[in-house]
Formats: sequence, C-alpha cells, structure tokens
Amino acid sequence: MLDRMALKLVRPAVEAAASRLSARGLTADQATLTGFGFGMLAAVMIASGLTTAAILPLLVNRALDGIDGALARRAGATGRGAFLDIALDFVFYAAIPLAFAVCAPEENALAAAVLLAAFVATGTSFLAFAVIAEKRGLRSTEYPSKSFYYLGGLTEGTETILCFLAMCLWPQHFAAIAIVYAALCAVTALTRLIAGWTMFD
Repeated sequence: MLDRMALKLVRPAVEAAASRLSARGLTADQATLTGFGFGMLAAVMIASGLTTAAILPLLVNRALDGIDGALARRAGATGRGAFLDIALDFVFYAAIPLAFAVCAPEENALAAAVLLAAFVATGTSFLAFAVIAEKRGLRSTEYPSKSFYYLGGLTEGTETILCFLAMCLWPQHFAAIAIVYAALCAVTALTRLIAGWTMFD
C-alpha cells in the first residue's frame, strides 16, 4: 500500500547511491548478494537477542535491495538478477520471524509460525499472479520499473519493513505485532486471489 509513495521519496537517494557505486564497479548481483548477507546478519543478531542492534544491518539490506534495481537498470536488467533479487527477498522475509522464534521460543514460536504461514499466502499469491501475468504479456502500470508484474496489496515491502522495525524496537511485543500483521497479510492474500480470479479466465 505504501510502496509507491516510499519509492518516490527514496528514488533520488537510491539513484545517487547507484551512480556512485556503479562508478566503483559494483554490479546489481553483487549488491543483491551483499544486501542478503546483511539481512542474514540481522536475523542472526535477532536470534541472539540483539534486536536493537539488528536494525542497522536490516536497513542496509533494504537500502541495497533498492540500489540493486537501480544498478540493473543502468547496466541492463537480466532474468537471473530479477530471479535472485525476489528469491533472496523472500528468504530474508522468512528469516526475521524465525529469528524471533529462536530468540524466545516459548513466547514467540506460535506467533512466528502464524506470520510465516501468512507470508506463504501473500508470497504464493503474489508470485502466481506474476507468472500468469507474464504469460499473458501484462505489465503493471503502478510499478513500471519492476521486471515482472508487481501486484500490490495492503501489506507490501514498506509495511513489512516497518513491522520488522517495530519488532526490533519492542521485542517484548513481538507476538502481538506478528499476529496483527499476519491478519493484514491474510487480507492482502485474499485481495490478490480475488484479483487473479477476476482478471484471468
């Protein structure tokens, strides 16, 4: 829901960073892999109880996730790069709730499982829609820079990162935050299923 607004706000900074990093020889795939490494570092830190400190690598992960796309547009986007980007994004999204479950299993495991199930629902509906849309030659007018059909919803990347930040700042409330966000993800999955059912015959 907030991705379009967030992308407009950060685009100048992302493009400037991509210009500097491109001049230093950084490729889009290297940015993707480096960002993934920071995301996994954040997950390890959360699992170790260092939730506040994990905010920095988590934000670096998200920054590089934006920069890799800008680098790809400069050098020419590839199918391999797009695949790597989205696949590692989903691994990162799953790793954060799992890390909270590892950190405090008695308090967090059930809520983490519910949230992960909700992520599966949003992720599969998102990717299934993209596959069919690609076969039919459809392009998203809302996210024209994306390499595949990006179907939005109530919970997109921006909302998910805000949720993760709230969890890191208030880890004692992880379970409540996770359950509320899982419910919002369920709404997103439902709207995507309806969109697919309506648009495809």
